Amino acid sequence: MERIEFRVQGSAAEPYVVVFERTGDNVDARCTCPGSRMAKRCKHRLSILYACTDGIVSGNLDDVGRVCSWMAGSDVEAALARVDSAEAAWKAAKGALKSAQDAERAAKEELQIAKTALGFAMAR
Repeated sequence: MERIEFRVQGSAAEPYVVVFERTGDNVDARCTCPGSRMAKRCKHRLSILYACTDGIVSGNLDDVGRVCSWMAGSDVEAALARVDSAEAAWKAAKGALKSAQDAERAAKEELQIAKTALGFAMAR
């Protein structure tokens, strides 16, 4: 088993402890932040997995690369890929929704203008 520990400054006064352990192809990651304790997606673990060193105050920035190298072939790599794919699909859907809402607004505005013009045309 390999183990790497980071201290990451978050919103609390004391840095959070983020621990990665690798046993074979399995990678475990834990964080002491409230989000992690509530089984939610922890941004401190994710930032390290995405090779971001922002907020790391433990001085072992080079270990981020080691942790990232553990991902190849792991269950975490597959889960991260699924998250990335779902997030991209969500962003695309959100963009399409905004475009549809903009088109609806424009069509509604044009309908009101057309109805007004019809009213004027019939009043002559």
